[in-house]
Amino acid sequence: MRKKKENKRKPGEIIRNNLYAIKLSWSISKSRVINAFFRRVFVYFEWVFFSAFFLRYIVDALDKKKEPGHIFVFIVSCGILFFCINFYNNYTENVIFPLTDIRLYCGIYRKLYAKAKNVELRCYEDSDFYNRYTMAIDDAGEKVTVIIDSVWGIVTGIFAVVMIFYSMFTIAPLSVLFIISPLVGNFLFGNIKNKLEFRRYQESAPNDKVMNYVNRVMYLPDYAKEIRLSDVFNLLRHQYDEATDSNMKIAGKYAFPIAGMDLLRLTFTFTVIFEGVLLFAVYENIVKGTISLAELTVMTSLMVSATWILIGLFGNVMNTIKNGLFISNLRNFLEYEEKIPEDQGGILPSETFTDIEFDHVSFSYQQEETIKDLSFRIRKGEIVALVGHNGAGKSTIVKLLLRLYDPTEGVIRLNGTDIREYDLQAYRRLFATAFQDYRIFGMTVKDNVLMGTHPENEEELVKEALEKAGVYERIMALPEGIHTMMTKEFDDKGAVLSGGESQKVAVARAFVKESPIRIFDEPSSALDPIAEYELFNSIMEDGQEHTMIFISHRLSSVKNSDRVFMLEKGRIIEEGTHRELMEKDGSYAEMYKKQAMNYLAVDTVEGVAL
Repeated sequence: MRKKKENKRKPGEIIRNNLYAIKLSWSISKSRVINAFFRRVFVYFEWVFFSAFFLRYIVDALDKKKEPGHIFVFIVSCGILFFCINFYNNYTENVIFPLTDIRLYCGIYRKLYAKAKNVELRCYEDSDFYNRYTMAIDDAGEKVTVIIDSVWGIVTGIFAVVMIFYSMFTIAPLSVLFIISPLVGNFLFGNIKNKLEFRRYQESAPNDKVMNYVNRVMYLPDYAKEIRLSDVFNLLRHQYDEATDSNMKIAGKYAFPIAGMDLLRLTFTFTVIFEGVLLFAVYENIVKGTISLAELTVMTSLMVSATWILIGLFGNVMNTIKNGLFISNLRNFLEYEEKIPEDQGGILPSETFTDIEFDHVSFSYQQEETIKDLSFRIRKGEIVALVGHNGAGKSTIVKLLLRLYDPTEGVIRLNGTDIREYDLQAYRRLFATAFQDYRIFGMTVKDNVLMGTHPENEEELVKEALEKAGVYERIMALPEGIHTMMTKEFDDKGAVLSGGESQKVAVARAFVKESPIRIFDEPSSALDPIAEYELFNSIMEDGQEHTMIFISHRLSSVKNSDRVFMLEKGRIIEEGTHRELMEKDGSYAEMYKKQAMNYLAVDTVEGVAL
């Protein structure tokens, strides 16, 4: 029942998708839409005029022995008209379209990227949504331009066909019945072919995503060492081969049905009408004598034009059907209503920060509850550490705090106000963050630290942040200092830093941002013990002027925190200072002692200072 309902809605949906594509194009490049229309008008005008009027006039003039001068003037005048049409079409095809297509593609992808930035983080973790997104951006610009040309091709093509068949009707009324053949060929067999192609595309999309991932991994330098020092290449190749084999099976599954439908489409669209009309005209001329030789000549020309116009017309119809189905992904993505839109407005938070409160907060991800009835408060100026084993919920708390997710239950308040009531961008500006799963971009060191912001005295601030992060001297030793390009993505002379050095650059992002609250998520995971000690000294010194939240697996780094929250399975099981938790001798103390034994390589921690 569900499939039948979907099929009934499809024609209307396809029409709406095509109109959406036209509207989208019009909003970006009116010139592309207008010139596509006039180009189609002139192309079909030339065909119809030549077959239905030009040739008929010449044949009639010769048959009636009109003065050669009149015929000569008519031919020259038409030649000038055809030259002007061809000049416009050539100029449109080679000058206007290349320029407007670039503008159109850029405009579409800007909208796609803006939407991709605006949707909530959960969307990227939803494989179905991500598949729709990848299908939406898959040659979106080209599909939209095909729809523009096809829609105008249908509008002008219908008018051209009517004129052609009217001319044929005036010669031999029964000849217009041959229009049934291309109708059957395109609307029946062509429609089935397009549906089969779309199903093949949908079934192949997940495999294409795997293949694209492997292609990307194989040329990114981030993965080069692991690929060479392990057997992971075999796993990647296995993934690639599985995806390729699956796509080959899908291609084989649809190959013969698509080929069969295409053969029937071409036979009914081209062969039947071409041969049928020609045989009919010859029969009328030779057997019945109802058509003169001159009319036979015109009829033949009209038939040829009708054949090609019909082929083009129904080809355009099929393009709108096929691309209309593809455009549905684009349309659904751009019209998706975000649960946490990045441009969400609201009240502006006060410049004076007092406290953050989690009030009975719970959060479920993919039907699994990861945060359970969590309540705590962080006051201005506090240094708070979130500790616990992997999966305890530490990073989820930070994501909830930054509104990358919203709680399933409960409320998070800033200064006593539900954080969902704040302007999202203004709210997030209260936080400076450094994550362990950071990314270094193919930009200068300076841009990698500032991340698009432009404060006053930005160069001095960048240098100061790099110094706090402990990587200033390394950066200044580069050929162009903070203006050195990072990675070799766009510059062969780009700097490729070590993991620890890159992490320090990422940590500098938090130091450079003037925000009252700073969050550090495992900021020392790639650092050696000395570098880690120096970094945490900088973080603690900086914490004297800021509220600080940091996540760390290494409990030695949280000893100077004002409060430590020990988490387990989404709950706070212990809370207090380092000394209080050590004296309590609970889960925190046990975890600390085990780490101390591993770090000091001893069998007891009795002499370890609290």
